[in-house]
Amino acid sequence: MLAKILSPIPAAALALLLALATGPLWFFLQTDKLLTRVLAARAAQAAAKSVVQVEQKAQGWDFWTIEMENLSNELKEEKKRLAQQADQLDQRAGRIASDRQELDRIKSDLEVMRRQIEAKVVVVHQDEFKNLKTLASTYSTLSPKGAVAILKEMDDTTVVKILSLMKVDVVGPIFEEMARTPTGLPDGSTLTKRAAAISDKIRLMKNGVVPAKGP
Repeated sequence: MLAKILSPIPAAALALLLALATGPLWFFLQTDKLLTRVLAARAAQAAAKSVVQVEQKAQGWDFWTIEMENLSNELKEEKKRLAQQADQLDQRAGRIASDRQELDRIKSDLEVMRRQIEAKVVVVHQDEFKNLKTLASTYSTLSPKGAVAILKEMDDTTVVKILSLMKVDVVGPIFEEMARTPTGLPDGSTLTKRAAAISDKIRLMKNGVVPAKGP
């Protein structure tokens, strides 16, 4: 009996029967595993898609592509560049305002200097030249003492204009007399300082006669 079972033909038949019996069971088990993997993959894909949709909705879009992502990045870069340009323009405007204030200050300083120079420079205007010339001729006939007695009652500008129209040999003695004439102050000083100031203004006086002053 054992010999029949161990013979090649019955053994092959037995193996075939075992294969036919176990094959469907193995296939069923593998199919179940494969189905489980497929379902898990689909679930993971669905979850990832859900996350992407949530992110897209948060960005205000129902869909989002690589092109849109690139466009969004470009817009962000452009916004950043414009903000930098705005900052640069603000800084430049600040510098311009500062420079303008500096120029206004310099202009104001120059105007003050011009007025100071004009105050020091004496000019004879055309509308007063005739009268001044007459006074200069009249005081030239007086003695230095008599001329000083009159001139010391005048303001320095008028004295400068009159003396500038006199001859040098007449003005010299008048200055000498001023240096000897007392000011009447308690310190006993003379008109020497005033004579020096008048002499300096004559030196700075504008040559010639300028047009008459405006109305």
